[in-house]
Amino acid sequence: MSDVVIVGSGNAALCAGIAALESGSKVTILEIADEKEWGGNSRYTAGAMRFAYNSIDDIKPLLLHPDDEKLKITDFGSYTKDKFLADLQHFNEGVTLTDLQKYLVDNSLTTLQWLGSHNIKFAPIYSRQSFLKDGRYVFWGGLSLEAEGEGDGLVHEELKEFKRLGGEIVFGAGVTKIIMESDKVSEILYTKSDQQLSIKTSAVVLACGGFESNKELREKYIGANWGKAKVRGTRHNMGHGLKMATDCGAALNGFFGGCHATPMDLNMPEYGNLEIPHIERKHYRKISYLYGIMLNANGLRFVDEGLDLRNYTYAQFGKAVLEQPNQFAWQIFDAKVWDILYGEYKTHDASFEIANTLEELVEKLEGVDKIQALKTIQEFNESVDESNEFDPTIKDGRSTKSLTLNKTNWANKIDTPPFRAFPVTGGITFTYGGVKINTDSEVLNEEGEPINGLFACGEMAGGIFFYGYPGGSGLTSGAVFGRNAGYSASKYIQALK
Repeated sequence: MSDVVIVGSGNAALCAGIAALESGSKVTILEIADEKEWGGNSRYTAGAMRFAYNSIDDIKPLLLHPDDEKLKITDFGSYTKDKFLADLQHFNEGVTLTDLQKYLVDNSLTTLQWLGSHNIKFAPIYSRQSFLKDGRYVFWGGLSLEAEGEGDGLVHEELKEFKRLGGEIVFGAGVTKIIMESDKVSEILYTKSDQQLSIKTSAVVLACGGFESNKELREKYIGANWGKAKVRGTRHNMGHGLKMATDCGAALNGFFGGCHATPMDLNMPEYGNLEIPHIERKHYRKISYLYGIMLNANGLRFVDEGLDLRNYTYAQFGKAVLEQPNQFAWQIFDAKVWDILYGEYKTHDASFEIANTLEELVEKLEGVDKIQALKTIQEFNESVDESNEFDPTIKDGRSTKSLTLNKTNWANKIDTPPFRAFPVTGGITFTYGGVKINTDSEVLNEEGEPINGLFACGEMAGGIFFYGYPGGSGLTSGAVFGRNAGYSASKYIQALK
């Protein structure tokens, strides 16, 4: 018997577990993966968490090193609740801000503070979210902090805290069914080592991810090309939680055709790899496209690479790549921007071509219309308006003119050798559609009523992200609604006693 059973062991699940234990409940986590692969998608992330803050005074208490001298020359600016809401609204494409989105923003800072009270500490993201300008580190895009040790460090610390508080975790436990009696959760069935097992419980929190690892469901909901998508994270997110929830009468919610997908090295493995050090798991990511251009197999550009700051486009541009012929593209850069490209472009395992002339580079681009590719680069160079100074810390307005598809920011001529080209495809991170929940993380049925004893959080919850998302919101959402689910499940249990 367990008061609360949580399915999954990523950030959302562990936050739910910590909150439920904190509230006095007996908690068991069931995780389908073994002790090597636990942690869901969270272990593959860079650990960045977006939250609303007014000044450095909100940031310092969250840091492992709040007395770091570097902070004296750091400008975090502010990222208000209104700005966070506006960023979410930007990706809703006409959908009114939902109650879940408002709850996410309102509770973002307090949730990070709560994590801090449970020994989770953070660090400024100097390497990816700031530029040195006039002797000061200037942060951009509303994203300032990452968990110490990135996503891997985050969930390891959360698991340590979960166990310290008395929680139990069972690895290799594949949940198969939630049993309802008299319209209430009463038992959960799972398999382990070919045995059929069960736990009596009155509350289940589903925190077992979306359907991004399921080729058939990707093709069904997102599109035919998505069968070829690389999976950036765990291979275990097959959509089983959605099936179990709907079997209990849960309503679905959100945009099932939407997902977080980023440009990734064309030669990356089919799934994420936990066997390599966590710091190397980002090596396959290729998201400095805004400082160059991207060409498809026809030798044409297909997105405005400078549409917005990276945090607001990278999760959408993986989809754009997958919509191209043969689901790949080449990212083209010259030497002028080499120093500001992210570190993953410079690792030993990065796939790229290099040449001293554009003609030589284009000849090396496999699978591309080479004549058109060279023409596209030349026309791009001719159209660059250099009247605005290049400034990667802001949307600098340095653009092209008179192209069918203009680049609106950070447009530099590609004219300084050596030239480099990186082959990319789209890698899916997580899906946006899920079960319908309320702001108490209770799963709702088709009539909009809570299903007694059933809760959901993380990727399982739909209606939080729609046509995109501001970077770093995923882990924050998991923590906010995971914590909420744990508290709500415990409150439900206490009401039964």
